Amino acid sequence: MTTRAGFVALIGEPNAGKSTLLNRMVGAKVSIVTHKVQTTRARIRGIAMAGQAQIVFVDTPGLFRPRRRLDRAMVAAAWGGAADADIVVLLVEAHRGLTEGVQAILDALKDRVGEGRRIALAINKIDRVKAETLLALAGRMNAAFPFEKTFMISAERGHGVEDLKGWLAAEVPAGPWFYPEDQIADLPLRMIAAEITREKLTLRLHEELPYQLTVETESWQDREDGSARIDQVIYVARDGHKGIVLGKGGETIKAVGREARVEIAEFLGRAVHLFLQVKVRGNWLEEKARYSEMGLDFRDGD
Repeated sequence: MTTRAGFVALIGEPNAGKSTLLNRMVGAKVSIVTHKVQTTRARIRGIAMAGQAQIVFVDTPGLFRPRRRLDRAMVAAAWGGAADADIVVLLVEAHRGLTEGVQAILDALKDRVGEGRRIALAINKIDRVKAETLLALAGRMNAAFPFEKTFMISAERGHGVEDLKGWLAAEVPAGPWFYPEDQIADLPLRMIAAEITREKLTLRLHEELPYQLTVETESWQDREDGSARIDQVIYVARDGHKGIVLGKGGETIKAVGREARVEIAEFLGRAVHLFLQVKVRGNWLEEKARYSEMGLDFRDGD
């Protein structure tokens, strides 16, 4: 049997459902999912097997108009992921349709991704609109850009996802697999653990603060009893933010720690002892080391 393997970049506006689709394709949670936009920072590679094909998904940060250095680095990472992929899948939300943001992505695709790149369209969240609205949107999108194929999906419910996965499996190049068959992500475990904690913080904190903090795994010890001790630092930009993260009597940080520990333990399949610290670093958004830890290129922000 011929094996196949290739890279597939999922691109789209923030909150289009890229992380949800990636997790659904892989069959495990490898990318954090929240209701807040711009949650994905690094290009997370999730690895899905479909018959003899290995599909390596690049879940890129959402494409939006950048304002800060971190925003610019995230957008550069997204376009870099698309330019390196064998196939690009553009995700759009069925109920939002051909927005200004989607049009900007279409305008940039030819320049940024290069001629001859294979690009498919996936209209997501199809359960939110009527069939005639879907068909009209598919027509408008294909009139605006020559997509190779169009899929109607619900990443959350799984509708149409197997069709998309089957097509990608047949279309990635013939060749040996890049990763072992049982590997589901190529992020280091310490980064996945940090991302899980950041997800819990993002879900608990109000709108702006999650973009002013980052989480790093400072140390990781595998203990003789099979458990892991994980020490993480939450960097915030201001003293006031530290108080918000800690919460009254430390309630918020304790709840975050509990939720993160349970999910990290589930992911690793073993007991975890998680210790969180909060540190104020006023300029972390301008520090090269923080960007390296997130898998982003600091120079992209220059």
